[in-house]
Amino acid sequence: MPRRLPPLNALKAFEAAARHESFTRAAEELCVTQGAVSHQVKALEAELGVKLFNRERQRLVITEAGRAYLEVVRDALDRIAAGTERLLQRQSAGSLTVSTSPNFASKWLVHRLGRFAEMHPSIDLRIGASLHHVDFAREDVDLAVRHGDGHAPGLHVARLCVEELAPVCSPKLPRRNGLRAPSDLARYTLLHVDDRNDWEKWIAASGAANVDATRGPVLNQASMALDAAVDGQGIALARSALAAWDLIAGRLVRPFKLSLPLSYAYWIVCPKVTAKLPKIVAFRDWLLSEAEADAQRLAQMHH
Repeated sequence: MPRRLPPLNALKAFEAAARHESFTRAAEELCVTQGAVSHQVKALEAELGVKLFNRERQRLVITEAGRAYLEVVRDALDRIAAGTERLLQRQSAGSLTVSTSPNFASKWLVHRLGRFAEMHPSIDLRIGASLHHVDFAREDVDLAVRHGDGHAPGLHVARLCVEELAPVCSPKLPRRNGLRAPSDLARYTLLHVDDRNDWEKWIAASGAANVDATRGPVLNQASMALDAAVDGQGIALARSALAAWDLIAGRLVRPFKLSLPLSYAYWIVCPKVTAKLPKIVAFRDWLLSEAEADAQRLAQMHH
């Protein structure tokens, strides 16, 4: 048998009028006219074939039948309100699972997490660092930060920041050996990531003919090259997002202005359906504001 339900607006009007014992005050609460509330209640009485109120001397007096019905209606509306609140809470709080690369996790994300936790104590953050690209349909992951060209069909993408490649080193190094022109790099160890192509490109762009880009160790993680540079082991060619934290803290410096633009960048990725969930919006906005703050601080340092 199908449910027999009166219109929800009529029930809301009846419940508010009963609580206030006044159509006028019920109308104010519901942001409608007094005539609309009166009409809703009359229509409800007509549909039910029951008198819910007696109108006595400028006030409403609820009938016995009205009082019995009010208990049921109020309980139902309270339960709908509580369920709605729980649903919204779950969307703006609860656990948020984020997948990133090990480099991004260790060099960019980890030391900022305390700031996010202070701003959003109700979000239970889970960070997973791995090199494989998330399959949102099969994995329990809410959002990912990926390095690439931003091409992700069917997904919501936002670029974290513009990236460039520039040499970085410990502030102790230039003091030791002099590092004024790119040709001075010939006296230093070059630290490479994955292969030696990037240094070759940078040296060619700088016009330093005497620097041999085939020297120096090759590391397979950018975070290792940055840590080695902080430690004074040599000069790394670093992506701006990954080097930002160490540059701002003064553990690394950029000895030269010249940088190479990169076509790849970090992108914040999630399924389109969940892109507007409050907890996902909160995390995405926070990532973007952190990246923006980095860019401003670094711009001030380079001027």
